[in-house]
Amino acid sequence: MAEKLAPEKKHSFIHNGQKVFDWDQTLEEVNMYISLPPNVPKKLFYCKIGSKHVEVGIKGNPPYLNHDLKAPVKTDCSFWTLEDEILHLTLQKRDKGQTWSSPIVGEGQLDPYTTDLEQKRLMLQRFQEENPGFDFSQAQFNGNCPDPRNFMGGIHSS
Repeated sequence: MAEKLAPEKKHSFIHNGQKVFDWDQTLEEVNMYISLPPNVPKKLFYCKIGSKHVEVGIKGNPPYLNHDLKAPVKTDCSFWTLEDEILHLTLQKRDKGQTWSSPIVGEGQLDPYTTDLEQKRLMLQRFQEENPGFDFSQAQFNGNCPDPRNFMGGIHSS
């Protein structure tokens, strides 16, 4: 069941016609995927993850990304890896269940419809986690979607 609630697709941040990064999120983390330029030794790449800021670049050059994060992260649980020409950042959300409309402030924001879909998907994921054994795969929400961080009590059957 949990697999069905995983991110259905990655979102892309495009700037001036070029993809800067792809990203997705779960209840607990935001993942960023940055395609590396060819012919640059991997040992030259660096990434600094602060609680509210991320910096990515090639040593000796201006940073590729140097932005504030949309929300705070747990630095001790956040990390980055290089794999198959992709720099992958895993940012552990400080506030589990919070829906991010973008990993970075002021850039690549999801439209309101897509943000609402993300919030609903994360809420379903939260319900599934808090109520193991229940099948929420066909659940649908009408009207406004409450913030899953404020969900108290779980689902009760009558």
